[in-house]
Amino acid sequence: MTDPRTTVVVITHNRRDELLHTLDRLAGLPERPPVIVTDNASSDGTAEAVRRRHPGVTLLTPGRNLGAVGRNIAVRRAGTPYVAFCDDDSWWEPGSLARAADLLDRHERLVAVTARILVEPGGREDPIVAELRDSPIEGPDWLPGPALGSFLAAATVLRADAFLRAGGFSERLWLGGEEELLATDLATSGWWLAYVPELTVHHAPSVARDATLRRIHGLRNTLWFCWLRRPLVPALRRTLFLARTVPRDRASVRAFALALAGLPWVVRERRVVPPAVEERLRRLTHAQNHSTARRYVG
Repeated sequence: MTDPRTTVVVITHNRRDELLHTLDRLAGLPERPPVIVTDNASSDGTAEAVRRRHPGVTLLTPGRNLGAVGRNIAVRRAGTPYVAFCDDDSWWEPGSLARAADLLDRHERLVAVTARILVEPGGREDPIVAELRDSPIEGPDWLPGPALGSFLAAATVLRADAFLRAGGFSERLWLGGEEELLATDLATSGWWLAYVPELTVHHAPSVARDATLRRIHGLRNTLWFCWLRRPLVPALRRTLFLARTVPRDRASVRAFALALAGLPWVVRERRVVPPAVEERLRRLTHAQNHSTARRYVG
């Protein structure tokens, strides 16, 4: 069941063993998708191991850690209409890529489909799945699942041309909640995003992660997003809510300081979304404020 419509894009940094496991899984998919890996300056022999064990994989080595922008350069190399993102510790279930491509073929205003995520070992649903399934955004009847305001880069298939026209992931945001800005810009251009539970991604969380640094970047990027795209009052409310609720520690102070340091850039790049898109973002406020899956801790 080879399927030439979708390229799988993976970014990695110093997770050689997890990446090789993921590539083994992807190589066994019936769709036989082309795979592009961007190695973000790993120092653990990742590139050599990929060349040796998976010579059919396209390996990009930019020579520095580009964060999420490593996906941008991979998408530019992809020659397929769709790209499937996954992390170096996650992989797509057989058949899901073909079903995702079928949905994108069928619905011309659908830009991205996000899959159900099962955490391994054990195959339990990731807590974020409940939020995706219960999304409060009202979408058109033709959507194949609940409408979303954003997506998860570890579990989403997108239209490559729309991704590139929107500019891909922001270099300034680097990594950590980088999807929200891109998703909002896609929505502003008239696209819809959906959660489709018939699609499945498996995630075996790597222990090689800096949770504190990811929290700093995630909080900084959330603040930047609010002031880059949202009207004054919602941006202020979200900022004050975060200031009241995040842990009172050095990591939070650093995140707010970094956000403030980027203020000149934010002012230059600020483009408030149209009312219809702001209404989608407004509907997500309660879920974001009470989320148990997305918390700025660690």
